[in-house]
Amino acid sequence: VELIKKWCVYRQAGGKAEVPANLFSSVELVRGTDGELAKSLRLPGQNSIGVLAWRCTLATPEYPGGRDIVLIANDVTFEAGSFGVAEDEVFQKASEYARKRGLPRIHIACNSGARVGLAEELKAYIKAKWTDIDEPSRGFDFLYLEEEDYKRFGTGVVVGKKMTLAGRTVYEIESIIGEGLKSTAGGIGVENLQGSGLIAGETSRAYSEVFTLSYVTGRSVGIGAYLNRLGQRVIQMVNGPMILTGFGALNKLLGKQVYNSQDQLGGPQVMVPNGVTHKLVKSDQDGVSAILTWLSYTPKTASCVTPVIEPTDPVDRDVTFVPSKVPYDPRHMLAGTTSPEGERLSGFFDEGTFQEYLEGWGRSVIVGRAKLGGVPMGVIAVETRNVERRVPADPANPASQEVIEPQAGQVWFPDSAHKTATALRDFNRGENLPVMIFANWRGFSGGTRDMYQEVLKFGAQIVEALVDYKHPVFVYIPPGGELRGGSWVVIDPTINPAQMEMYADVDSRGGILEPAGIVEVKFRKPQQVELMHRLDPELQSLDALLESSGAAEVGGAGAADIEGKIRAREEKLAPIYTQIACEFADLHDRTGRMEAKGVIRKGLQWRKARAYFYWRVRRRLLEHEAIRRVQEADGELSEAGAKALVAGWMPGGDDDKAAVAAAVGGSLDAKVEAVRVEALKRRLKSLYAQLPEGERASVLP
Repeated sequence: VELIKKWCVYRQAGGKAEVPANLFSSVELVRGTDGELAKSLRLPGQNSIGVLAWRCTLATPEYPGGRDIVLIANDVTFEAGSFGVAEDEVFQKASEYARKRGLPRIHIACNSGARVGLAEELKAYIKAKWTDIDEPSRGFDFLYLEEEDYKRFGTGVVVGKKMTLAGRTVYEIESIIGEGLKSTAGGIGVENLQGSGLIAGETSRAYSEVFTLSYVTGRSVGIGAYLNRLGQRVIQMVNGPMILTGFGALNKLLGKQVYNSQDQLGGPQVMVPNGVTHKLVKSDQDGVSAILTWLSYTPKTASCVTPVIEPTDPVDRDVTFVPSKVPYDPRHMLAGTTSPEGERLSGFFDEGTFQEYLEGWGRSVIVGRAKLGGVPMGVIAVETRNVERRVPADPANPASQEVIEPQAGQVWFPDSAHKTATALRDFNRGENLPVMIFANWRGFSGGTRDMYQEVLKFGAQIVEALVDYKHPVFVYIPPGGELRGGSWVVIDPTINPAQMEMYADVDSRGGILEPAGIVEVKFRKPQQVELMHRLDPELQSLDALLESSGAAEVGGAGAADIEGKIRAREEKLAPIYTQIACEFADLHDRTGRMEAKGVIRKGLQWRKARAYFYWRVRRRLLEHEAIRRVQEADGELSEAGAKALVAGWMPGGDDDKAAVAAAVGGSLDAKVEAVRVEALKRRLKSLYAQLPEGERASVLP
């Protein structure tokens, strides 16, 4: 149903691709006798364990011919969806299956964590050796089995020590293994914890190699909650809490009734503000829609480039919403809005494609995904308005209370810096997204609480994420925006020059300090007074009178009067000359100086920025893919060498549109094949030269 809706939206927007006859197919992946997964067409309900996996093929507007994903799901109807040894093995194999093929891995989470249990069959046979048989309250010494019961269960069930008790042979139970019992068949303890470690490590590896996404459709406990977090990207249904321990167990631990529901521990009111949940949905249908929407931004496999579809929103249209210097909603800059007069103001990205994620966490930064002329992109923008961070009271601590922390706009705080670094890692791994960073930061928060909450660490993580970034990154200071101090440093293109480029709007600013701040240091009041006396005619006239006051005709009282007039004039002019000083400082921060000093690539006009970046990102993606293919064809060629080779294939100079046209209409395949052949000939010659002379003739045809 949701696939049909996606196609309807695509066609209504003007998409030209025909809707395929078969939109969805799937085949179950079932563990065979050899322990490996094999395709199966068994009927639903035939599973004997609580984890299932499928390889699904979806025909989407981005991939009308079909794209494959691996779907892993908990069966909550089997052992409450708990993870036993068999479940862990199937989960690990299915995830590994996705990794080896580079396929997106989707986890539908609804479980009760690692399975726990006891050797139920032994309960009817265990006995206690009482310390005082007449006074049970004095306790017992050990548990034991009678000899016949011990032999009934055989080896592998109990480790016991043979002894004599009241003239009969018994076995003191030293440990219970439970091998071969029906009640322990799926694992009941540490073996399940070992399996949890197995799938935890596998999920972490999967996040590094392919696109991973978890949809929490119901309660997810213990290792289930950790799997969601280790996969990083999480869609949570409102009735799907993620918890480590149930609220009842916590109440017993605390010795009183503190928590009333699982939602208090891991519901949306906890997981959305803390950044675990990326997207919140109200129903499973909305959840499926959110999964398909997220997949629409991701490539077919981890080694592919992002899916580029024919644009349904003209790439050369103007961006009619213009950011201002007063606080505004930056989402309007990205997605457009409607003015109070009813006029539609278009945003930077294609109409209807911007999706915000992590909305409730680190609210001074906005992250999401959108499309630019049909090209999926990661988006990072800056909230210009003041926001609040809420820290809830802890029901377990009667003295605690809710804390509301105000956060100023255009500032990186610990949570929003962490959010920025997290988004960059997500964009880079499995999604392969080029990124637009609309940079409008005045700096990092640096107060005592912010330093204690590790703003320095998270700011450094932004740099680390950019160093590791493998796809094009565009930093653009929007109109009315500014980039100052440390916030410039952590996104400067020299961090990763192979991928990053910086641009600035002609009406933007960049510098170490804001004009008012630098004036306090470098254009202080004495220098402003000097400027007054140099520019103001009235002060010049008073200066001349004062200078001549030493003459006989001007008395001492006259000089004092002139000095008073000078001071009064200076005080009157002080506000305007402070403005002049700030304007002078501001002139150092403008786009012209940025461009002249080579710290930005180009100054841009906002209205035309959409078309510019469309052709720029198309060119960069084509170059990126060509460089990858060239290096695959010739493993000895360095990235710099491959880049130089590809640059020669793409004429057009700085004209990105012409370069794209040449690349799309050119013979890239033939050129890459020529590189492969030359590399092969070179290797063959090298191998031939290494043969002894007497053996060389034997390899010739």
